[in-house]
Amino acid sequence: MTTAFAYLLLVSWRNRFITRFKRLKQPKYLFGAIVGGIYFYVYFFQWIFRSPSGNGLSKGGFSGIDPALFELMGAAILALFILSVWIFPSKRAALTFTEAEVAFLFPAPISRRTLIHFKLLRSQLAILITVCFLALFSARFGSWARTLIHAGGYWVVLSTLSLHSLGASLERTRLLDRGLTNWRRRFIVLALVSGVAAWVILWARQALPPLTAADMESFESVVNYGESLLTSGPLLYLLAPFRLMVTPRFTPDLLSFALALGPALLVLLLHYLWVVRSNVAFEEASLEASQKLAERVAAVRAGNWRAAGKKQKPARAPFKLRALGSPVIALLWKNLIGAGSIVSARFILIMVAVALGVSFGVRGGAGSSGLPAGIALMATLLMVWSLFFGPQVLRQDFRREIPQMDMLKVLPMPGWQIALGQVLTPTVLLTGVQWLLVFVAVIFATQIGAEDLPVKLIVGIGISVAMLLPCLNLVSLIIPNAAVLLFPSWFQTGKDAPQGIEATGQRIIFALGQLLALILAVVPAAGVFAIFFFILQIGFPVWAVLPVASLAAAIGLLITAGFGVYFLGRLFERFDLSNESPT
Repeated sequence: MTTAFAYLLLVSWRNRFITRFKRLKQPKYLFGAIVGGIYFYVYFFQWIFRSPSGNGLSKGGFSGIDPALFELMGAAILALFILSVWIFPSKRAALTFTEAEVAFLFPAPISRRTLIHFKLLRSQLAILITVCFLALFSARFGSWARTLIHAGGYWVVLSTLSLHSLGASLERTRLLDRGLTNWRRRFIVLALVSGVAAWVILWARQALPPLTAADMESFESVVNYGESLLTSGPLLYLLAPFRLMVTPRFTPDLLSFALALGPALLVLLLHYLWVVRSNVAFEEASLEASQKLAERVAAVRAGNWRAAGKKQKPARAPFKLRALGSPVIALLWKNLIGAGSIVSARFILIMVAVALGVSFGVRGGAGSSGLPAGIALMATLLMVWSLFFGPQVLRQDFRREIPQMDMLKVLPMPGWQIALGQVLTPTVLLTGVQWLLVFVAVIFATQIGAEDLPVKLIVGIGISVAMLLPCLNLVSLIIPNAAVLLFPSWFQTGKDAPQGIEATGQRIIFALGQLLALILAVVPAAGVFAIFFFILQIGFPVWAVLPVASLAAAIGLLITAGFGVYFLGRLFERFDLSNESPT
């Protein structure tokens, strides 16, 4: 029966590849496949054809650091993941099957063990694909020997984690059948974890020197203290089983890998025997999970991402919508409700509270350490990252509304108002997150104490960036929405969207086009900023000139965005989805 399942999976994958190959007849998939192939070759495969110098086994590591420390850190992360499997889940074991698999396999005269084997066999396909990508990435930094070592190590860890998650779900179901409730199970696990943590803390207080406030100012001292905890005392023995699983990944050569692979495979074999010998009824829960999966897929294909087959509380309105007012605000109100699953008011308040607490708390106790500069740099990098990639993440606009475009067309509103209402929601959400990052960066940058960065200059830069961000976000969000209306059949949406190299190539084409369009749209505003800055800095200090020049540039960006919204509205008015082929 296992052979039949393997044949079924292989034929399914073969048909999937044949289907993808046949659709290359369409230019949108052909160009996407070409660009995607070039991307994968440049990023991964070109390194395969290079001859690595030496044995390549020492590349890609961290010199001067004991490899055993990396093994123990990996083992600690693995232990935390396994503990979460026993603490958080509350449902019965449910092996996910499609509706077709439920209809054909469940009534068939096959045992539960055979169904488990089918599940394990199918999970191996996803694990092997993940291992291949990780191994190709590793090939960039070393020889084939290092690539094989990394691939084998990743496969052992991922396969063991998959088996443990499945075995834990079956064991939780067995405990529920015997009367052990979820909260009682969690209490027992947390009590054991608390006892172990108390044991480690007592040992550390007796065997290790205390970690003082002065030590906390240095990142190196904190790392050294953590290394002492991991490499000696109770944690060294408690993490030993998990270390067996990760050791093959960190071995320096093939001989060491072969020696370390034996114990790791033994742990994997014990997990396999644990799973296949579990005689737990999972059919009913699997049937319910499969039905929910089918409902979720249907909801996604229909564009209703919030439904997805789950019972949810009615979404709260972000603000009270008045009976009279601008229809653009009504669209903003509607889209903010739809974005409640991504960014809620509670989430925003928590993030603001954490940012304020951390900022002012560390501000007083950081001293002369490099912590404020590091946090300011991190917040700045995240803000820059969100400026370029945030529009790709927040899609509460035309990109999400393609399946409901006919409903938007009947609204008694001009096209530019609908376009403005659509792009306004991701602009507001993205700007709120960026302003929070700018605030954190300014607070910590003022603690650096450098002579060439006075507080007035830092505050002036922060105010200037805060004024420019919403305008930049608005312009950058108009570009992908215009691409959706111009090339709807190229746009990826929902579960029906194509996957693979050709889809990656299409995204790269759109990303490069969006970057080029954004640069062209920002050039006039940059010119306005330069003119105001060089004229005003003759008689005024730089910290006072920056906000004024930024305000002039922001006005220029708003004028550009106004033309963009008008053009977007005209595209929407002429848009006809029936003329586009989604495949």
